[in-house]
Amino acid sequence: MALEWTDSLENLDWEALSALYRAAPLGDKKPSDLATAFSNSMFRWFVHDAGRLVGAGRVLADGADCAYLCDVAVLPSHQGMGLGKAIIAKLVDQSRGHRKIILYAVPGKEPLYRKFGFRHMTTAMAIFKDQAEALERGLIDET
Repeated sequence: MALEWTDSLENLDWEALSALYRAAPLGDKKPSDLATAFSNSMFRWFVHDAGRLVGAGRVLADGADCAYLCDVAVLPSHQGMGLGKAIIAKLVDQSRGHRKIILYAVPGKEPLYRKFGFRHMTTAMAIFKDQAEALERGLIDET
């Protein structure tokens, strides 16, 4: 499997990225919303296999204090091959100059992120657009 890596937004198929996020599964994200999010992200990687988008990830960062690793997605057909780990490793490496790198993980994926040095924060909190859905998915609790 010869994978092509790029951080360029030029010629990116936003519909394919949206389909990747649905398949991963990381939810239904509109192509226009993904274009905004990835365009405003300091670091990003896209992985293609024979021209097909199979993986992506990004870091929203301020350049000094805080970097937020988010939206790492891999097609199910390419999961279990280390591609997600490789995307995370590249993004973490690019973010190392920041005082902190944060993320929130899909419940059950925490062991993967621990391998990169991530630890639970005791004071992390969030406001989600759909609080009920976030509660149902296990991303937040009642407290």
